[in-house]
Amino acid sequence: MRLSEKSLSQLPASVARPAFDRSKVIGSIVHLGIGAFHRAHQAMFTDAVLASGDLAWGIVGAGVVSADMKNALGPQDFLYALAEMGADSENVRVIGSIVGVFGGVEDADSLLAKMSDISTRIVSITVTEKGYYLDPATGKLQLQAPAIAADLAAPETPKTILGLIVQALKNRKAAGILPFTVLSCDNLPNNGKLAKAAVLAFAREVDADLALWIKTNVCFPCTMVDRITPATTDADRAHVAEVLGLDDAWPVVTEQFVQWVIEDQFTMGRPDWTVGGAIFSDEIERWENMKLRCLNGAHSTLAYLGQLTGRETVADAMQLPLITVILDPLWVEIRNVLDAPKGVNPAEYVESLKQRFRNPALKHRTAQIASDGSQKLPQRLLAPLRDRLDKGLSSPMIATAIAAWMHYAVKMAYTPDDGFNDPLAVDILARARLSTDAPSIVDHLLALDKIFGLDLPANADFRALLIEKFVELAINPTLATAAQIKV
Repeated sequence: MRLSEKSLSQLPASVARPAFDRSKVIGSIVHLGIGAFHRAHQAMFTDAVLASGDLAWGIVGAGVVSADMKNALGPQDFLYALAEMGADSENVRVIGSIVGVFGGVEDADSLLAKMSDISTRIVSITVTEKGYYLDPATGKLQLQAPAIAADLAAPETPKTILGLIVQALKNRKAAGILPFTVLSCDNLPNNGKLAKAAVLAFAREVDADLALWIKTNVCFPCTMVDRITPATTDADRAHVAEVLGLDDAWPVVTEQFVQWVIEDQFTMGRPDWTVGGAIFSDEIERWENMKLRCLNGAHSTLAYLGQLTGRETVADAMQLPLITVILDPLWVEIRNVLDAPKGVNPAEYVESLKQRFRNPALKHRTAQIASDGSQKLPQRLLAPLRDRLDKGLSSPMIATAIAAWMHYAVKMAYTPDDGFNDPLAVDILARARLSTDAPSIVDHLLALDKIFGLDLPANADFRALLIEKFVELAINPTLATAAQIKV
């Protein structure tokens, strides 16, 4: 039997279910990018709000490019199981905060109508770095990106998140309706500011007066989001079905740790997410930097080294001394230029990360984390690197992490059916094949100004250090890097 409203009564007593009347929930939040992370994070916090008795904040999700989530959750009345996994315990519950899902481009018109309607008070986003179409080096809108160019050519029938948001706001302005809040929940520094910059850049191409109205009237709060959430596997589905006694087409498996810090700036009100444990703070940038650099910077480093040593999951990679020997001093380099939030001890935070990374119940694949490196490196590793360079500090472990990404690029460049997932994949892989000697490989990849800018390639000391660390990895017998490298 399939999970649904009718089958909720069949659940074991140990499985919690929605503690509110879902038929009375108002869908006032539209979420763009309804994947596993959103359902493990914001949807869970919102479920707690609804359970507290405030039914004004249901979520209507949207798969911007795919109908997969709509097809999976629709027959389940948009219910799904959330499995929170610890090293020796688990908690499985059913989340009911999502009350509808739009499915991909075929529902774009209906989605736009919902975003334009006065009932929508918040539009939240989890579409990853590349979904904002901002150049990671310059911060400018990628006007030549095919999807953006297509939306600008036909702005009244948008398909991208930027086109949808701008057209919906244009419709609301014309109708005299208050604008919704744009709430970025992506793992980006200053994510609200980046969302605002992207929306305004798109809006200026459409209507300068509209752009000014958006700048004046729309709130773009920043947030810090934290919960390790792997992609759902068939094994996860089988396990959840065993626990539920019901089939769930797309459950979510995540860790037991969760954190959400939010800047309290909303145009049309907001839920009291603190009932689920969220924090409203005016120190968002400090929270973001600590998480992006300490957690995500280490995660990326671990993922590249894990891919080079045949370690499929994060927990597997944490068993390899080669990796932990690199991570510990990497964290020290990052912490030395970190401005942590008040009352937070960065050393204790790092120790908690080690425990989270070692969680064997969480099958977080290194291949998943290694994707989109060109979009992730700037904020995760290059930002603390630049902070250290400004202070005249050498950064051998950050250089090692960047060298690991370069080795990963070389390895994938010589792997049939490489599966190298990155918006700049063509350029990166082509450069990785240009030469076989270590210094030239480093120079070719370091010259990617969309990743490294112009300052890092011009820094002779950093270049020399990066080549040194690239060679150290190349001669390490533990790493399965392409044999074409000469040192």
